[in-house]
This record gives sequence, C-alpha cells and structure tokens, in this order.
Amino acid sequence: MTQTKQRLSAGARRQAVLETACRVFSRSSYRGATTADIAREAGISEPILYRHFGSKRDLYLACLEHAYDELIAVAEKARRDDPDGCLGTVHKAYMKSKARVRLVDLWVQGLGVEDPEIAKAMKRQIRRLHQVFVEVLREQQENGQVYADRDPVAEAWLFIASGLLATFDDRLGGLLGPDLGRVRAARRNWLLTDPS
Repeated sequence: MTQTKQRLSAGARRQAVLETACRVFSRSSYRGATTADIAREAGISEPILYRHFGSKRDLYLACLEHAYDELIAVAEKARRDDPDGCLGTVHKAYMKSKARVRLVDLWVQGLGVEDPEIAKAMKRQIRRLHQVFVEVLREQQENGQVYADRDPVAEAWLFIASGLLATFDDRLGGLLGPDLGRVRAARRNWLLTDPS
C-alpha cells in the first residue's frame, strides 16, 4: 500500500517556506543563505519558492515580519493574561531559545546587508518594537512592577540593546561568560520593584 503525500494549499506552502527561510537566514546570514538552500530545506524547487516570494529580498523582508508578528503575539497575550508578569514573558519571547527564530538574530544578519529597503524595514520595525516596549513598561509602572521614576523610552531602548548584547554573546560562543547573568540581574534590580 502506497501512501500519498498530502498537497499543501498555497497559503500553507508559503508559510512553510517562510518558516524554513527564517531558520536558514537566522543561522547563516542574508548573504550566506541562498534561495537554493532554502528551497532544498523546504523540500521545494527554486521556481516554486519564487512563485511565493519574488526575490530573496522579499523573502527576507517577509521573514522579518513573520518573526516580529510572533513576538508581538506573545507580548499581546502576556499583556492580556498576566499583566503583572508581562515584562518577563516579553523578555523571554524576545530572547527565545535557539530552537526557534529570534527576531534579533534576523536584525543582526541584516546589519551587513547593503540594501536600503532592508535597512528601512529594519529601522521601521525596531521603532515599532521600541514603542511596544515603551507601552509595556508604562503599564508595568502603573501596576507597580517597574519603578515610577524610570524613563520608559530610555529603558525600552536598553531592552532592545540587551537583546543585541545577548545575541552577540551567543554568536561568539559566550563572549560575556558569567557577566551576562550579572548584566541581566543588574538590569532587573534597576528596573523592577521586586526583581525576584
């Protein structure tokens, strides 16, 4: 008895290609990842990949949006379901494990790309995420989780910077060693009324 492979709908195939591309770009780089690599890992041909995404740039931009949307979904759920623990949940999602694509990894990969469209998209996205973090920090101040005298605009930028620092640490095989934990603890002590 032979098994027939179930065909994916166009939308499901596009989603599968996008998730594969996010993983490939995240672990390699924009320049290092080829559409042939992505197509092969997704189990499709390059022409099918190009049917869903007109260019490698379009695919990368879609990956940025996909990773951003995943993070925002976690943030919105945390804000709804656990207002008191929201900041920790958002931080964990921002720095989620290597098993999943982290938005910050895609940003790091995009830094070396000399493409004004990618740079513009990253700037816009980072500013949007910054605004989300500002809103979360203000909510946390209102409910007493974050010290009232902390500047949420500055702290949101530091939140983003800490993700970049942790990504450098990870990519360089432990650049900070035990200091990364010290940095995180110092930030919690500075920001949170109850850092435990």
